[in-house]
Amino acid sequence: MFSAIARIFRTPDLRRKIGFTLGIIAIYRFGAHIPAPFVSYPSVRECLDATAGGGGLMSIVNLFSGGALLQLSIFALGVMPYITASIIIQLLRVVIPHFEALQKEGQAGQSKLTQYTRYLTIALALLQSTTLVTVARSGQLFGVTDIAACNNLLLNNSWLTQAMIVITLTAGTGLIMWFAELVTERGVGNGMSLLIFTSIAASFPGALGSIWAAKGFEIFALVILVGIVIIALIVFVEQSQRRIPVQYAKRMVGRRTYGGTNTYIPIKVNMAGVIPVIFASSLLYLPTLIAQFNTPNDGTAPAAWVQWINTYLVTGDHPFYMALYFLLIVGFTYFYVAITFNPVEVADNMKKYGGFIPGVRAGRPTAEYLDYVLTRITLPGSLYLGLVALIPLIALSAVGANQNFPFGGTSILIMVGVGLETVKQIDAQLQQRHYEGLLR
Repeated sequence: MFSAIARIFRTPDLRRKIGFTLGIIAIYRFGAHIPAPFVSYPSVRECLDATAGGGGLMSIVNLFSGGALLQLSIFALGVMPYITASIIIQLLRVVIPHFEALQKEGQAGQSKLTQYTRYLTIALALLQSTTLVTVARSGQLFGVTDIAACNNLLLNNSWLTQAMIVITLTAGTGLIMWFAELVTERGVGNGMSLLIFTSIAASFPGALGSIWAAKGFEIFALVILVGIVIIALIVFVEQSQRRIPVQYAKRMVGRRTYGGTNTYIPIKVNMAGVIPVIFASSLLYLPTLIAQFNTPNDGTAPAAWVQWINTYLVTGDHPFYMALYFLLIVGFTYFYVAITFNPVEVADNMKKYGGFIPGVRAGRPTAEYLDYVLTRITLPGSLYLGLVALIPLIALSAVGANQNFPFGGTSILIMVGVGLETVKQIDAQLQQRHYEGLLR
């Protein structure tokens, strides 16, 4: 293992790529601590210390920004606009025929879709930055209104000040998107995934430190041990797949024989990735947002429906919230897999090139068989996603940690997935040069 790592740094090209990637990551983390113009940084720090960085409404987005959101830095929006834009473009491929045609055009069509994603990212960044400035001005950013500093995060509330902050945050999102593309072209791994990995990893020391300070070394050691077990189980499930055998018939073209090969269709247990967790979290986030804006600031009792939302859907440790969260993740997993994997299209492509599944007729029977296998294998995948996503909520009730508990939920799924993919890319580049990689 250590000799393989040494080979990485002895390979000039690979060493240069890793150095470039680390340099971009360092710049990205530095920008996450530079406050936006006209933001009162002492007030921000006071609110962060008073609320322990809980963040109320914005905890999910704050996780993806590496804590930059609640600091109102120039990179406050992080990668969230790009993630949202990518998901929207991917879903529109099923709805809009033009997008579906672009996807089938190969590299040229994919470049066009990437360009649409960039435009949509900037539009969403404008919308989200405007919302963030509005929430910060109203004093609801940290979910508390009884702290004076949280109501004075901006130095002044003029429209010019707010417009400058919105432009700065939008430009920061564009810069992050450029950083990600640079890493993808000149570095190692997928740039956007690595920036997400960096943002989440940046919150680990603080989260673990707060557990040690609040609960002592015994609970801290137990959390570390549970975390190692969870990571091992996630790696096992993420690597698990059902391989459907496919055979291609031989055909003569002139004097040459083509086909006659045996291959397989890999269907992963978790084909949806972390997207269903993001969908479910965002859907449960909306009632909380509406309730926060309908909570009176004069000390009077809120409406009955606001009290119901505050009781069942805000803290995250209520059994009703956990059950609803779990069911939403299961449902969104089936929904997303049905959109991204089309058994009819796969069966048609196999039939076009002379492929068939042994024991299954080509055409419609193949599509029905693929749909049957996909439906059955998605069930354990959806249950797995739901259980992993509930880990932070269970920790919130059992250990008293916040919802950004490091070993669970969206954070650990993304970190393990990105880590596995990056290691595989480094391994592939090592094998090209030394015939021996990192993995055995």
